[in-house]
Amino acid sequence: MAEPTDFPADPAADLAADLAANDTIFGRILRGEIPCDPVHADDRCLAFRDVAPQAPVHILVIPRRRLVNLLEAGPEDAALLGHLLLVAAQVARQQGLTAFRTVINSGADAGQTVFHLHVHVIGGRDLAWPPG
Repeated sequence: MAEPTDFPADPAADLAADLAANDTIFGRILRGEIPCDPVHADDRCLAFRDVAPQAPVHILVIPRRRLVNLLEAGPEDAALLGHLLLVAAQVARQQGLTAFRTVINSGADAGQTVFHLHVHVIGGRDLAWPPG
């Protein structure tokens, strides 16, 4: 008789458990405890307007499955990371942007304040370089 650990993992159950354990503000948004102004939602991510925008368009794209930051990501996350970037481009187009910046801060010293990976989509004004 097979042991329960021999069965493939249930991705929906894994996502539900991850979501329940996610104590960040993004976890609370994903659970519906805090409202947001969504611009895109699918089974892998949510995109919504930043509450403290740094430009006329400032959208956050977050995975539904919590990754702390890019340093935590592994090869198994490649499809999810690619999806986040494709959604970033899609919402930029939807917002009428022809030029924009994507930012992923990884770690407190890099400016990450919410420890749930997120992609900033920033545009609607001239953006200086270097950014910091």
